[in-house]
Amino acid sequence: MQMENFAPIMFAGLVFVMLIGFPVAFSLAALGLASGFFAIEMGWFPASFMANLPLNIFGILSNDLLLAIPFFTFMGAILEKCGLAEDMLDSMGQLFGPVRGGLGYSVIIVGFILGAITGTVAGQVIAMALISLPVMIRYGYNMRYATGVLAASGTITQLVPPSLVLVVVADQLGRSVGDMYKGAWGPSILQVLIFALYTFALGLVKPEHVPGIPKEARTLNGWALWAKCLRGIIPSAVLIFAVLGSMGGLPGLNVAIATPTEAGAMGCVGALVLAAMHKRLTGSLIWDAMQGTMRLTAMVVFILIGSRVFSMVFQGVDGAKWVEHLLSGLPGGQIGFLIVVNLFVFFLAFFLDFFEIAFIILPMLGPVADKLGIDLVWFGVLLCVNMQTSFMHPPFGFALFYLRGIADTLFKERRIEKAVRSADIYMGAIPWVIMQLMLVAIVIFVPQSVTMFLDKPEAIDIDKVQIEIPAEPEQGAPGSGDAATDQQQLEELLKEKK
Repeated sequence: MQMENFAPIMFAGLVFVMLIGFPVAFSLAALGLASGFFAIEMGWFPASFMANLPLNIFGILSNDLLLAIPFFTFMGAILEKCGLAEDMLDSMGQLFGPVRGGLGYSVIIVGFILGAITGTVAGQVIAMALISLPVMIRYGYNMRYATGVLAASGTITQLVPPSLVLVVVADQLGRSVGDMYKGAWGPSILQVLIFALYTFALGLVKPEHVPGIPKEARTLNGWALWAKCLRGIIPSAVLIFAVLGSMGGLPGLNVAIATPTEAGAMGCVGALVLAAMHKRLTGSLIWDAMQGTMRLTAMVVFILIGSRVFSMVFQGVDGAKWVEHLLSGLPGGQIGFLIVVNLFVFFLAFFLDFFEIAFIILPMLGPVADKLGIDLVWFGVLLCVNMQTSFMHPPFGFALFYLRGIADTLFKERRIEKAVRSADIYMGAIPWVIMQLMLVAIVIFVPQSVTMFLDKPEAIDIDKVQIEIPAEPEQGAPGSGDAATDQQQLEELLKEKK
């Protein structure tokens, strides 16, 4: 067997081990080690090549940027349990409720705000479903619309800064986290607008699917209602601006005063303050948040180790060259490459978590995209837009699983009168997946939706550059090199001072 034929075999093995259902971190490491020992036996690289593996892994794990992951995870875990979601959904639901589709608008807006401060899909979907699903069913909302909008508004957190996915993608592509955050604001806002337009159109075409709730159903009116809305929005906005603004992650800010890790630590303090303001800061809350953070961080580290073992051996057998030749020769240039890559990632997302895609697949695609002249911030944000569908498309979308579990809990507790069918959850997700794919197409064909918020590089006209050279001092002037003249002038100055 020739070495150039082994890279496709390794890639096929990668796809196989990802589909068999065994934890991908361990199966990847096993595949990488087995392939490495086989390559040594075949004489494709020396045994000393594998001896670099421990140093390689230690070098990756000592990356300061990855420290931001546990900080942002802890911040999200605190905020999803501090009562902020309940207060905002209640107040927004009463504010928009009388409008046709008002409960849908409130779920979309609160999902966007919570996505900007929590960054966790599971907690967001669960919190919003527990509060909003019984209300939407009680007032006659279509079941498929209700389940779809709750799941989709929860998954938008993968795209809204400070998303953990954006941190990982920035690390894998070697780009600034602040630039990745700035680029993600355009698609995030577009996604919210697309969801809102769909709700508005549904209210025009099928008003019985999204009815307005009676005004007398409100428990608050006037200034009391606005005050409750602002109590949720203002502290959230302050936290968002403090965390993202300090690291240069907001459009228009060109200076970062904190690293992503420092900004994440500041976000943790802000989350604890918000929890204290809502009188939910307890020892059990902090303990649960720490446990959740530990589990997620350990999962990320093991996936990172497994993917690094595989990718090092894959590069050792010239796998990177094979991927480059495979993808750079696609018809259509940049657009053809982006379409094929996004279709590939979309189907991988049926089976893989976004962390697995980011750590395993992205290191293979990034160098090819860079050589094709694609802006890597645009490319990274585009893949994040695509990867949010991994929580939504049937039958393996995690957001749908969360919703299924919450619906069963609500029925058992008699908070809803009839059980929610799985068919309604899965069919209700399809329009929202289509809207997410529409956003993927918009980002591909309109890259300005990402790049418009990035700092513009300074253009320098080489023809106008002037280099000025100071004129030579005249003979006899101070500093001219004539030592006798300089000494005479110095003596005259001293006499004048006396």
